[in-house]
Amino acid sequence: MTPIYEDEHLLVFEKPSGLLSVPGRGPEKQDCLSKRVQDIYTDALVVHRLDQDTSGLIVMARGIEAQRRISRLFETRQVSKRYMAVVAGNPSQTQAEVPANEEGWRTIEGNILLDWERRPIHIIHPDGKPSRSLWRCVQAGQEASLIELEPFTGRTHQLRVHMQSIGHPMLGDSLYAPPELKALTPRLMLHAQDIGFPHPFTQAPLMFSAPVHWSAQAPYVVMESP
Repeated sequence: MTPIYEDEHLLVFEKPSGLLSVPGRGPEKQDCLSKRVQDIYTDALVVHRLDQDTSGLIVMARGIEAQRRISRLFETRQVSKRYMAVVAGNPSQTQAEVPANEEGWRTIEGNILLDWERRPIHIIHPDGKPSRSLWRCVQAGQEASLIELEPFTGRTHQLRVHMQSIGHPMLGDSLYAPPELKALTPRLMLHAQDIGFPHPFTQAPLMFSAPVHWSAQAPYVVMESP
């Protein structure tokens, strides 16, 4: 794994869709981002995760003290994250009555709970953990929309569950989209595009971006010219 950024305290990588962030259960789930990184950077430690099917930016600490400090940045919400997604339908139309701020962001709030009978699926439930996501539409097509998302909280599957809860699941989602929407794309259309935070030791502002070329029109993934 080649980092897009490295210094003596932290590493930033772009994880591909389909790769686990950390090892799973069983020998067939040991290949993951953290193991690939630790094979090269022996001091690398996990700070946060992305779902296996989600691609995008992920930060790893170098050493225990860096891990403690970066984890604290996440806990105190000093880390800004922005995702791109392609969702079914046009949420700008169905959610038109939901107030938007001056930048066009709308809020989804719904407590998220693990459905033990169907795990790893999560659901909106009063007994779940309070969760908040922001979203805004970038491009609307006939059958899908390209949107930006910002998670205010960091629950498992949060963005996927919240968009499903308002009737707009993500294309290619094997857990939260019906079969006909899952089949539209070869992967989950969710990507962690931007992440920013103060450096854990110098407090200098850091911002990283890994843009994707997606569209609200089929085939949704836009191939760049060589």
